[in-house]
Amino acid sequence: MLSTLLIRLAKVAMIGSLAAYAFIVAYDNVVDYGSNYQFVRHVLSMDTTFPGNALMHRAITNESIWRVTYALIIVMEGLTAMLLGLGAGMLLRRLNTPAEEFNRSKGWAVAGLTIGFALWFFGFMVIAGEYFAMWQSKEWNGQEAAFRITTVILTVLIFVSLPDSGNTSKN
Repeated sequence: MLSTLLIRLAKVAMIGSLAAYAFIVAYDNVVDYGSNYQFVRHVLSMDTTFPGNALMHRAITNESIWRVTYALIIVMEGLTAMLLGLGAGMLLRRLNTPAEEFNRSKGWAVAGLTIGFALWFFGFMVIAGEYFAMWQSKEWNGQEAAFRITTVILTVLIFVSLPDSGNTSKN
């Protein structure tokens, strides 16, 4: 049925688009390492938060920890891209299969969406935003962007997780 095929194609397109996004973000962070390294450094050191705030004991001023943290972020972005790419490919190859088989093929995509959600929500909103008080910084505040990305990922996760029904092949 055409509507079933269109819904499946929409899921593949959304997953593929997020894979491309995560890939470009990871690639940019490797190629232009210094730009976002400065972001990580400022957030972890809390040097642009409100002066004298009571949370400064959380600040990390060790350069090695800044670099490891940034490397972990890049790895998670790359892993998100890879899993979403695999997920999109897996679902694309199963566009015309029975619903049960298509639904079973969503695992890689769900894994990629979950890693992406963990990075941008837990990593940027919870850890950076709240624990390191990134929300206090006028210059190095990525909460708006993280919220936007998290919202897109969560929306796609919900849509992709909806069970598909029907069969698109002509039997």
